Amino acid sequence: MTLLRVREFVREPEALFWGLIFPVLLAGGLGVAFRNQPAEIVRVAAVSPALASSLRQDRLLAVEELSEADAQQALRAGRVTLVAVPGPDGVVYRYDDTNPEARTARMIADRAVQRAAGRVDPVGVRDDLTREVGSRYIDFLVPGLVGMGIMGNSIWGLGFAIVDARRRKLMKRIVATPMPRSYYLLSFLVWRMVLLWFEIGVPVGFGVLAFGVPMRGSLVQLVALCALGSLAFSALGLLIASRARTIEGVSGLMNVIMMPMWILSGVFFASQRFPDAVQPFIKVLPLTALIDAVRANMLRGAGFAELGPQIVALAVCLVVCFTLALRLFRWR
Repeated sequence: MTLLRVREFVREPEALFWGLIFPVLLAGGLGVAFRNQPAEIVRVAAVSPALASSLRQDRLLAVEELSEADAQQALRAGRVTLVAVPGPDGVVYRYDDTNPEARTARMIADRAVQRAAGRVDPVGVRDDLTREVGSRYIDFLVPGLVGMGIMGNSIWGLGFAIVDARRRKLMKRIVATPMPRSYYLLSFLVWRMVLLWFEIGVPVGFGVLAFGVPMRGSLVQLVALCALGSLAFSALGLLIASRARTIEGVSGLMNVIMMPMWILSGVFFASQRFPDAVQPFIKVLPLTALIDAVRANMLRGAGFAELGPQIVALAVCLVVCFTLALRLFRWR
């Protein structure tokens, strides 16, 4: 039965792609897109030599000295984001206030002009730039992809296989054989534990080798956390598929369960962005618990003692879903 699970997975190109290849492609694309970069240079235009000289004192500005007509044309064409023009009462800044880059240009340009005019800051400041490994977007992303992959493979792998077997009346034949029924469900468990090594190793290994994502925690504890998460989501997948008779029906149920967790649980951005009123609900979601635990282990080196709430949330999901699934499960 376990070998059957392996063959079902290997013979489905979609499962191989979405389960193993897609997380790597997503991590690579988003890792490059959101890689740490120096501050971007903002292009502005100055209509007078004095203004151009003042603006060039700030290293974040690329200044062009143009006539007023040429500067307006450059602004209209998007070649510059701001035009500085001498006015009767000082300096006039022309820019589109709906453009975030233009608002930044206005702030930097005004700072340069004011300092050139002799303004002295009341408090001395200095920049201490740091790019700490662990604080980058790719470091945040990889644990989220690990959790997303475990949830997707667990729920979809069990849900589709069970409902498809029920739809084709294979379960009816399995029940008629001398094989204990528990072996059928146990084969899914064994297969999940085999696949788990690839679900962890592929995205984590790619992140470490390609982007230097840190692994500050214990690898044994990381595997244990992911194994608990895999069991919890497998129980959830079993519960979803316990009564469904059609592929369309189980697909709808799985999407209803998984979609909110994809959005709320911090896969691509921090769940703290959502209002405080929904934070208690977000914290009890199994995907939130798994991702928070994996992220804390990888980035902070957190052990089991620090991850008690996450472990309890996953354990409760496992026990409740598996108990309900056994009560509701239909073989025919």
